Amino acid sequence: MADRQTLCTIRHGCLAIQGNTVEGVYKEKEFQKLTIHSDKDTVTDYGDCLIIPGMTDLHLHAPQYAFRGLGMDCELLDWLEKHAFQEEKKYSDLEYAGRAYRMFLNDLQKSPTTRACLFGTVHKESSLLLAKLLDSAGYPAYVGKVNMDKNSPDGLQEQSAEISVNDTRWFIEKVQSECHLVKPILTPRFVPSCSNLLLEELGELCQEYALPVQSHLSENPKETQLVRKLFPNSHFYGDIYHHFGLFGSHSPAVMAHCVYSGEEELAKIKENGVFIAHCPNSNTSLASGIAPIQKYWDYGLSIGLGTDIAGGFSLSMFRAIQDAVSVSKLYWRLVDSSLPPLTFSQAFYMATAGGGAFFPKTGTFLPGYEADVVVLDDSGLPCPFPLSPEERLERLCFLADSDVVAAKYIQGRLVYARPL
Repeated sequence: MADRQTLCTIRHGCLAIQGNTVEGVYKEKEFQKLTIHSDKDTVTDYGDCLIIPGMTDLHLHAPQYAFRGLGMDCELLDWLEKHAFQEEKKYSDLEYAGRAYRMFLNDLQKSPTTRACLFGTVHKESSLLLAKLLDSAGYPAYVGKVNMDKNSPDGLQEQSAEISVNDTRWFIEKVQSECHLVKPILTPRFVPSCSNLLLEELGELCQEYALPVQSHLSENPKETQLVRKLFPNSHFYGDIYHHFGLFGSHSPAVMAHCVYSGEEELAKIKENGVFIAHCPNSNTSLASGIAPIQKYWDYGLSIGLGTDIAGGFSLSMFRAIQDAVSVSKLYWRLVDSSLPPLTFSQAFYMATAGGGAFFPKTGTFLPGYEADVVVLDDSGLPCPFPLSPEERLERLCFLADSDVVAAKYIQGRLVYARPL
């Protein structure tokens, strides 16, 4: 893909991979002229399948996978209390965590997702287990042990900022020493669940270990009202993260949602290079609202897509693309007619190159980018008239499920092949 406006395709093309990176994309006749360098070089012919860059899920809660599709009649804060927090308490049991995370990973392997930023829970051992399972399966990902030491339910609220930080330090060092592909990411759940002392010490950890940060920002009206009540002297929601050094000023940061980000917040997001994880399915399901993505692009912000399991009910990035287009139409029709709806190319860009930039060189087939590749078989979606590659891809993203993923490569390594 050249940019977010233009989808570049080659009919009967060939993707050349050298080691773990893309060497180039060629037309068939050009590829036939290339010299095979050694006996170890192989050519895999996927016939008429579509070959696309891997997709990046910038925001999901792995422990919530088990109850996806439940509580979709709730609003955010009620849903957290009734469903999310009740499920996450179970992850103090390492045996339960293992069963649930393996189910999650089985679904992830069949999906078009090749990179992800994941929340664990406050439990350091089960969060480490999640990181190690992803690492063993070949997924370069960011995994965070969640921090929450106030305004949280019994069984999840950590006893003190000191304990939360010590457990986080343990988690960081274990992941760094025991994982090769998975990296730790600082994960304050959101501002209302973290004391000032905890946020301050997480900011110090951010600098000490040069770690990225993930959290939630300006997601829901009740949530933003609660933040204003708790931090009346802050200029805006993101100002709190920024004050404690957790908003991209020291290392990369990704903030989920940003539905209600105002002018000051957007300016700070741009200044600090913070990524926005747009989660349209979750924002609809939990009645949070619609993020004005075209406006944010006009600001020059970095934007990717997130499934936000289980606020969103689908782990599929295909569904995230669908919803991104659909909710942008509602925003254009019902809120601001000056902001045009997203095109399919723009939504596909967010799912691939947009979110992939957080890692940072994935999501396209440009030479030198990491070879994250998804092979899609749309033979089960027949059409009585001929379709261009662009039309096949759009149709597939709107009609297909995970069964169309025929194979998946991450950093040039085959990590999944559909059973015959």
